[in-house]
Amino acid sequence: MQVLNFYSTIFADQLRRGRKTATIRLGDKSHKYRKNQAVLVTIGYQFSPREKIFEAVIDQVDVKRVRDLSPRDIEHDNPELRRHEDLIHFLEQIYGQPVTMEDIVTVVRFSQIVENPQSFTDARLGIGGAQN
Repeated sequence: MQVLNFYSTIFADQLRRGRKTATIRLGDKSHKYRKNQAVLVTIGYQFSPREKIFEAVIDQVDVKRVRDLSPRDIEHDNPELRRHEDLIHFLEQIYGQPVTMEDIVTVVRFSQIVENPQSFTDARLGIGGAQN
């Protein structure tokens, strides 16, 4: 199974609460992540133990320039950010290199895989909705 890893532990809470539903990665990563692919979402550093957060499915993979990112793209990556300038600063910290509005990034949108979510269970049992 492919791993979608995050280095910063500040994302763990955002991921668990469903506030972070995308990641913006520098460069074209469309060869690495594909729509409908199952991934294991983890937190940790290379060559160190990693914490499993959850399994997810990739909903969408878009390659675009930083300047073409919408405020919604940025917010889904980091709920604390909205502006391109803030995202650029953040990416520069992560990648340790200058990032410009012309750089290519990959936006990977994902959804947590939940086993037996209550709403599905209720619908299957005919609880709380119209019955056929």
